[in-house]
Amino acid sequence: MKRSFALGIAAVALVASAGMARAETYDTRDIFGGGPNFFQSGASPIPRQTVMFQGDYAPGTIIVNTGERRLYLVLPGGQALRYGIGVGRDGFRWSGVHRITAKKEWPAWTPPADMLRRRPDLPRHMAGGIENPLGARAMYLGSTLYRIHGSNEPETIGQAVSSGCFRMTNDDVTDLYDRVSVGATVIVKN
Repeated sequence: MKRSFALGIAAVALVASAGMARAETYDTRDIFGGGPNFFQSGASPIPRQTVMFQGDYAPGTIIVNTGERRLYLVLPGGQALRYGIGVGRDGFRWSGVHRITAKKEWPAWTPPADMLRRRPDLPRHMAGGIENPLGARAMYLGSTLYRIHGSNEPETIGQAVSSGCFRMTNDDVTDLYDRVSVGATVIVKN
């Protein structure tokens, strides 16, 4: 009886310590409402990570590699944060160098005239919010119609489905938004 009681206590201790180990690695943003499900956008199918990065770019520069469907934020010391992105579908890909000219939280969306001609079913204007296709944050690129923005469709990350904008999960776009400033250089490569 004493032996089975001792084994029972050991099993409870083992389960509790395993649970505590999981809690130690749990992202505190999930606990406080800022994790992957905070914006009800789902986790990215391509997790962001810090990677080694070659190139002669200043820290804070954003490199968009549409072929890889990845966005890199250059960090000091030959590193970058790599994010998964959704890119323009065939006929809507572009390249060039721009700067971030504006940043907006929960931006409103007014589809451009060309998009409305292709998709007359779209609303003429949408206030910012969880249902808005621009998601939680948007960074506007020069005088173009293009943005780096969130998405309420996380399954499109890693896909070529947009009309030229770069989509990120709401969690990833919020992370990037907090790290970059208006004026940051954005280099888009095919």
